[in-house]
Amino acid sequence: MAATDLINADALNSTIEFLTAMVTPALLISATGSLVLSTSTRLGRVIDRVRSLEDRLSDLIYVDDKSEVPLYDKRVEVIVDLLDKVTSRSRILQRAMGAFYYGLMFFVLTSVTIAIAAVFNTYRWIPIPIGIIGIMFIFYGSVLMLLETRMATATVNAEMDFTWELARKVAPMDVASKYTRKGKIKGMGLAKIDTKSGRKIPDTLGGE
Repeated sequence: MAATDLINADALNSTIEFLTAMVTPALLISATGSLVLSTSTRLGRVIDRVRSLEDRLSDLIYVDDKSEVPLYDKRVEVIVDLLDKVTSRSRILQRAMGAFYYGLMFFVLTSVTIAIAAVFNTYRWIPIPIGIIGIMFIFYGSVLMLLETRMATATVNAEMDFTWELARKVAPMDVASKYTRKGKIKGMGLAKIDTKSGRKIPDTLGGE
């Protein structure tokens, strides 16, 4: 009776070990699926952004009297620069999504090889390198996403800088003079101090 209990305990431990090994790739598969979904959403927004910039550029190109458009040359330059940035972002996102899909494929393959190794009780080491390859693809995709995030920040900053420059040009002086270059109301931020005299430096329209 004791021997039978021991055999049953060994079988139970083996089953628990097998199920535990199968759960780990499943968690990685779920996490990778979330990364694929978020990357796909960001890619869709970037594509919409490219189309919007193309429409804005087309509208500027076919303007009859370009002199009536404030900062016309600057507008065209900024739009072309933004198009370059968002195009680069879309390509990076496509590469990141490809990396995540490769990682997803290797994690699924890891689960399959774990099942095969458990059934035939041989080549139990095979799932390890396959899982490592999948993790490396996820790492590569994450690095690409970090790069794309930094480019997205640069894109937003470039557009906001131009918007502020345009606002300073077309807004009435009594309105524009209330704000610094960063868009904050004067007097609401920290005052600059002259390190020699200890006096406050008066704010200017340009924020310089």
